[in-house]
Amino acid sequence: MNDVVFRSAEAAAAVEAQYRRVLNQWPVPKTELQISTRQGSTFVVVCGPETAPPVVLLHGSMANSAAWITDVALWSTKFRLFAIDMIGEAGLSARVRPDLASDAHALWLDDVLQGLGLVSGHERIALVGTSLGGWLALDYASRRPATVGSLALMCPSGIGRQKSLLLTILPLLLFGSWGKRRIWELIFGPAPRVLSQEMQPLVQLMEIVGRAAKPRLIRIPQLTDVQLKELDMPILTIIGGRDVLLDSRETKSRLQRTVPKAEIRFIEAGHHFIPGQAPNILEFLERNVLPS
Repeated sequence: MNDVVFRSAEAAAAVEAQYRRVLNQWPVPKTELQISTRQGSTFVVVCGPETAPPVVLLHGSMANSAAWITDVALWSTKFRLFAIDMIGEAGLSARVRPDLASDAHALWLDDVLQGLGLVSGHERIALVGTSLGGWLALDYASRRPATVGSLALMCPSGIGRQKSLLLTILPLLLFGSWGKRRIWELIFGPAPRVLSQEMQPLVQLMEIVGRAAKPRLIRIPQLTDVQLKELDMPILTIIGGRDVLLDSRETKSRLQRTVPKAEIRFIEAGHHFIPGQAPNILEFLERNVLPS
């Protein structure tokens, strides 16, 4: 059977092994779950006080829930966190990629949230999503507005135009390791000169995923103006002016035009990855999720 996520069984094993090493360094006590869904099994990392309000974390493409390892220590002081490995990505969930333009991902997320016991009451949940996870959060909020109470989005797909990065990347691939480093810098910004010991396993995981996983070479569906206008929940969107994957200025202008109450943090020097935003997201969640 053709694997739509990994280039080989050996590649999948390498990602899982390094992912497990990163999970072993999770900074707070956690529980790991496998939730049965109509798309197959879904892996979830749960942490934070059991009685705290729930916040669902949705990572981006070519990634998994390790993406949140630098944020969860802060957020779990106030919230019960559910970091979900998206199906069809380089995590421990089912290796399937249903059509993004269909309702398949919303139905899958219905199953996950039901399995986690998050949709049994009348309280709406908060979603935090980055990149493709931002699209997933927006798509779900648009289809299930009664379930979603707030959205915190970092460089989300689905609003601004998706850029043709391939035209920029292809020439750089001719320059070997220097070209690969340059591609990394275009997407993530300049790498720190010295990596902390805590960050080294995560960076190694990202490098392994880059070699082992198959990127989604498709157009991510954009929400229409009508769909955006119907989002009545509090929305925080953090976007970078140097994002080479998405037109962040179009994201900003569309949100300003269609969702006037949306909070927008436009970071001129920010890339597609914008570190250090955990305190800003915590403050947003505290205002919009915690009981007043």
